[in-house]
Amino acid sequence: MDLTVLAYVIYLAVSIGLTVWVARTLSSNGRIFLADVLHGDEKLADAVNHLLVVGFYLVNLGFVALYLKSADAVDNARGLFEALSVKLGVVLLVLGVMHLGNVYVLNKIRRRGLMEREQYPPVESDGWTKPNGPTPAGV
Repeated sequence: MDLTVLAYVIYLAVSIGLTVWVARTLSSNGRIFLADVLHGDEKLADAVNHLLVVGFYLVNLGFVALYLKSADAVDNARGLFEALSVKLGVVLLVLGVMHLGNVYVLNKIRRRGLMEREQYPPVESDGWTKPNGPTPAGV
């Protein structure tokens, strides 16, 4: 078998495996954030989580497919390892950026949900509250 083809096979196997692992990690842990943000609506949290995972797969697997082609032929074992290290290193960086992007978005959504919950006063208003400090003369 040609070493270039072997490099392609190894690259695809490792890249797809890493993408699936990261997506599953995001899915299982991201669901907790989404359930909190969506005020315990489990069905909606599952639906949004699934959509995020599908988007993650599409972007990452699309990148893996586009980045498959190698400019140089692989002639020996050293070239095989060098080609794989560059390709897999770039895929890992892209997965890391996508992971951090997902965590950032989930955190922003969660913070917005927390801020919405804090907009309501903890007790009912009595219509008037005595001001702090000295009262003006004539009041």
